[in-house]
Amino acid sequence: MTTKTSAGGIAESADARHTLTGRLGPTAIVFMVVAAAAPLTVIAGTVPLGIAAGNGAAYPASYVICTVVLLLFAVGFTAMTRHIPGGGAFYTYVAHGLGRHAGLGAAFLALLSYTAVQGAVYGYIGAAINDLVTAHGGPAVPWYVYAAVMLVLVATLGYRHIELSGRVLGVLLVCEVGIVMVINLSVLAHGGEDGLSTAALQPANFFHGAPGIALIFALAGYIGFEATAVFRDEARDPARTIPRATYSALILIGVFYALSSWLMVSAWGDAGAVVKATEDPEGMITDTAVRYVGAAAGDLVQILLITSLFAALLSFHNVLARYIHSLGSSGALPASCGRSHARHSSPHIASVVQTVSAAVLVVASALGGLDPVTQVFAWFAGISSVGVVALMTLTSAAVIVYFRRTRKDVRIWHTAIAPGLGLLGLASLLVLTAMNLPLLVGGSDTLAIIIAVLLVAAFLAGAMVAVLRPHAARHTSTSDV
Repeated sequence: MTTKTSAGGIAESADARHTLTGRLGPTAIVFMVVAAAAPLTVIAGTVPLGIAAGNGAAYPASYVICTVVLLLFAVGFTAMTRHIPGGGAFYTYVAHGLGRHAGLGAAFLALLSYTAVQGAVYGYIGAAINDLVTAHGGPAVPWYVYAAVMLVLVATLGYRHIELSGRVLGVLLVCEVGIVMVINLSVLAHGGEDGLSTAALQPANFFHGAPGIALIFALAGYIGFEATAVFRDEARDPARTIPRATYSALILIGVFYALSSWLMVSAWGDAGAVVKATEDPEGMITDTAVRYVGAAAGDLVQILLITSLFAALLSFHNVLARYIHSLGSSGALPASCGRSHARHSSPHIASVVQTVSAAVLVVASALGGLDPVTQVFAWFAGISSVGVVALMTLTSAAVIVYFRRTRKDVRIWHTAIAPGLGLLGLASLLVLTAMNLPLLVGGSDTLAIIIAVLLVAAFLAGAMVAVLRPHAARHTSTSDV
C-alpha cells in the first residue's frame, strides 16, 4: 500500500485521508490574508483607538514600523518555506526549528489565539448588524442571534472548496477597500482640515503619548498574514506562490493602513483628530465619510463594515480549519480531523470542529451576559494579540536555529541577519503587548493574569501531547519542494 508524508510529516496510508487540493495563485492567497486583516474594520475601529490611546497624530508611523519588522521576519519565513512540507504554518516551522515539543506547543497556542480572535469578531459583527438595523427603524435583536446567522454562513462556505471562499472574499475585499479609497481620495482632494498632516513624518512626534500602545494596536491589523503558508497545499506553485503572496500581502496591508490613517488624521487636523478619536472613536470613519463624501457614503460604510467583519470571520475559519486538518494528519489530534472531502477537497471535518468551537464561544458569551464589544471583542482580541505575537517570535527563533543546524540555505541575509532583526523587533513588541495587556482588556489586572495563564496553559498542553503521543507531528522529511 502506498504511503505519503502528511502536512505534519507523519507517514500514513494513501486511503486514510484525502489531501487538500487547489490552484490558488498569489492573488487569491493575498485576498485571503488581507481579508483576515479586515481593512475597513481596522480603519474604523483600531485606527481611532491608536490615535486616542497611542501617540496621536503620529500614529500612522506605527504601521511603517510594524511593516518593516514583519518584512524582516518574512525574509526568513519565506526562505524556510522551500524546505518545509505541508500547511501547518507557524507551528510546523517551530517544530522543524525548535523541536516537536515546542512545535505542538505553538500549534495549540495558535488554535487558542485564532479561535479567540474569531470569537471577538463574532461579538463585533453581531453588535454591528444590530446597530445598523436599529438605526434604520428595525427591531433590536440580541447580538448573538445575528452572530449565529453569520456562523451558519461561514460554516457553509468553509465546508466547501477553498476557491469558493476565495471568490467571496475577493468581492468583499474589493468593496471595503474601495470605500476607504474613495474617502482617502476625497480627503486628499480637499486638502484635509488644516492641510495634510506632517506629524507622522517627524520622528520626535512618534515618542509622544504612548508609542508602545500605538504599536500594539497597529500590529493587531496584521493578524492572519501567516495564512500565506497555511494554504500551501492548495497553492498552484508553493515555492513561488507563498513568498510572493507573503511579501505582497504585508506591503499592501502596510501601505494601505499607513496611507488611510494619515489621511484620517489629515481629515480632522492633528489636534482635532485626537479629540474626535477620543470622544467618538466608533463614529470617526462614518463621520469622515459624511463630511468629505456625503451622507450616502456614511450609510455605505456601515454596511461594508459588516461585510468586512464577515470576510475576516471566513478567512480565520479557513485558517483554523487547516490548522486542525494539519494536526489531525500528523497524529496530534484525532485522525478524522485530517480527512478531507472527496468532492470538495476541503478539510470538512476540521471545518465542522472549528464551527463547533466558535459556537461554544458565542453561546458561552451569551449565557454570561457579556457585552459584545467591550467584553467579547476586547477580551478575546486581547488573548489573540499576545498569542499571535508570541507565535511570530517563536517562529523567528525557529528560522535561525533551523538554518544554522541544517545549512540548507547559506545566504547570511536570509537565514541570520534579517530573521535576527525580525526576532529583536517581535520580541520587543511581545514585551510591550504583555506589559500593556491590562489596558487591552479594559484595565483589569485579574483578567490579564487569567489570559496569560490560558496562553501558557495552551502551549504546555501542546507540549504534553508531544510527550504522550511520541509519533505525533514527527517529521520525516524536510526536503526541498
